[in-house]
Amino acid sequence: MKNKLLLIGLSIANLVFCHFTSFADDAKKDTVFTGIYVTSIHGIDFKQKEYTIDFWLWLKYKNKDFDFVQNLEIPQAKTVTKSYSTVDTSNGVYLLMKLQCVMKDSWKISNFPFDRQKLRLSIENSQFDSRSLLFAIDTLGQHFDPRFTISGWKVDSFNITAGTKIYETGFGDESLTKPHTEYSAFKVGIVLDRDAMGLFMKIFLGMYVAFLIAFVCFYIHADGIDSRFGLSVGSLFAVIGNKYIIDSSLPESTSFTLVDTLHGLTLLFIFAVITSTAYALKLVKENRLAAANKFDKKMALLLLVIYVGLNFYFIWQANIS
Repeated sequence: MKNKLLLIGLSIANLVFCHFTSFADDAKKDTVFTGIYVTSIHGIDFKQKEYTIDFWLWLKYKNKDFDFVQNLEIPQAKTVTKSYSTVDTSNGVYLLMKLQCVMKDSWKISNFPFDRQKLRLSIENSQFDSRSLLFAIDTLGQHFDPRFTISGWKVDSFNITAGTKIYETGFGDESLTKPHTEYSAFKVGIVLDRDAMGLFMKIFLGMYVAFLIAFVCFYIHADGIDSRFGLSVGSLFAVIGNKYIIDSSLPESTSFTLVDTLHGLTLLFIFAVITSTAYALKLVKENRLAAANKFDKKMALLLLVIYVGLNFYFIWQANIS
């Protein structure tokens, strides 16, 4: 009986100790109320995987040791330029800064140019982890200037969250039971939709014209072998050149993109035109001119319908996804 009472007493004491320890840890933490106002997003560069963002940032907190003027960290930023900062310490600390950051990001190009991109920006304190500092969101007012526009894009959503980021290392701190450190983070996610139709016609017009040139071969007399083969082969190289031009402006990708799909489809159908021309020539050599003309008409209609249908399908799939 005494042993049971002793165990119960130890359990209660342990719970009380854990409660007061947790309370003491929370008491050590200081909340940093943080707000952001984005004034511009520009310089979106797919090849270099970067974009530039200008914004105002303000932070309100009590612990002067945080010193965000020196300890502000923006992960994923290539460069951070501070054009203005002011500090008011009359009632805690109020810090206001104007920043320009060149951010690196990974672009999703599977559905280019009907793509949807999410830009990410996060803010941390390089000296104090989540045991000492917690971010909270200042939700008053707007978070971006509704008047600014991004050429070729429209802002779909603008989300702000406060959370933690885990680093799988103790940074040399042997007192940690697990080799990982948690830093409080202020996170911004901006979803952009591309205004795609104009860009689509601009980059794929050459490819479609090349296919139409090859398609015209069906309306050249079946015994015009030089003209028909010349146009088809020329169209083939035009499509390949168009693809290389588009690929030069996009980052490398191991996945099969919409650009790859449409160019591959066009090359396949131009090859079908060349194959049809060869068969029509065979019929002419056999003195079956009427059959060759009839074959050309059937293949022209069949290939055009299938090609246009497949193009609409793949473009529609890219739009809805």
